[in-house]
Amino acid sequence: MSNKRKQFAVIGLGVFGSTIASSLAKMGYEVLAVDRDITCVERIADTVTKAVQADATDINELRSLGIGEFDTVIVAIGNHLEESMLSVMNVKELGVPYVLAKAKNKQFMQILLKIGADRVVRSEKEMGERVAKSLVRKNIIDIIEVDNDYSIIEMKAPASWIGKTLKTLNVRSAYKMNILAIRYANQEKLVLSVDPNYVIEDGDHFLVLGETEAVEKYDYLIEK
Repeated sequence: MSNKRKQFAVIGLGVFGSTIASSLAKMGYEVLAVDRDITCVERIADTVTKAVQADATDINELRSLGIGEFDTVIVAIGNHLEESMLSVMNVKELGVPYVLAKAKNKQFMQILLKIGADRVVRSEKEMGERVAKSLVRKNIIDIIEVDNDYSIIEMKAPASWIGKTLKTLNVRSAYKMNILAIRYANQEKLVLSVDPNYVIEDGDHFLVLGETEAVEKYDYLIEK
């Protein structure tokens, strides 16, 4: 496989795993999809770069697939702890730098992190939290997570900002966010050069980089 772009392997092709695999493939990435069940493999074969039937608990089978050459492996076997543990251990043993695993509960999550997973998600819980947050957003339009702490956020100008300048608001200090760009009211184009003395109008949108928790707290709790 080409080394020009990130290479992904997804182990476990249930709803969670197959969704990740097909989504990455649609974005143009090379994806290897792996499952013990041939039915799952055949279902996604036409969507991803390559789909194979294999047992991820057998390190030799993973080695024969060249798993160690992948940048990221997603272990999506959330309901079977022993199988998930062995898969994570094997993948890390083969030298994969980043392993994301799925867990069905907090206990599974802690175990998988201890044995080497770089990140563990509880898909149902995290999706529930995202939906809940989306229902109560007032100014946030979209969020792109940069890492566990920071996000790039598109947001409408809060009511308390209108009629004031960014310099007066002291956004960086007061709200822990940096303004990256502005989309003026009734305009489509983002403007990267933002004048700190510009008087904010109703309908302006901002692209900001900030601490996710701080920005969300401001949007949900303060801006009523």
